[in-house]
This record gives sequence, structure tokens and C-alpha cells, in this order.
Amino acid sequence: MDHMSIDRETLRELADEGSETALDRLADLADTAGDLGELSELLDEGSTHAGFLLTRRAAASGDLRELRRISDAGYDEAGNELDRLLKAPADGRQD
Repeated sequence: MDHMSIDRETLRELADEGSETALDRLADLADTAGDLGELSELLDEGSTHAGFLLTRRAAASGDLRELRRISDAGYDEAGNELDRLLKAPADGRQD
């Protein structure tokens, strides 16, 4: 079977109709494009995958405020990651 390309508009329509898979695919596209605004909007729509992608980015950059915002938006793992970073030794060592 040939690889099928699905346009963003079709994915948006499917997501609006309740398809979590389409919502996840939109999040992947936004992540690949580096579109943090769209990822945030998808999180606000209830996309846990967008929450995961945003959390991964925020944790990698050590952005504690962003982790709090993601957690407040409903993605609990961001709160866990925030706690982990807050509990890490200040000098970066894992004594």
C-alpha cells in the first residue's frame, strides 16, 4: 500500500468530530514544525499527546514555568516532571 498523505484540514475535521488519533496526528505535525502555539491549543482541547510533547520540550530546556502551565492545563505528567526537576540537586549531581 502506498503511503497516504492526509491534509491538515481533514485531520482538523476528524479531530473536531472526536477522533483522538487525528488529534494526536495534528500534535505530531505541530511538534515537527516547532509550532508551540498550536501544541498548546491542542493541549487545551484535551490532547494528552500534545501534553506529552510539550512536557518533553519543557523538561529538556528546564522550563519550570511551562511545566506548571502544562500541568495546570490538565497533563499530570508535567507536574510529576516539575517535581522531579525541583527535587534534583542544584549542582546537577544525583547524589
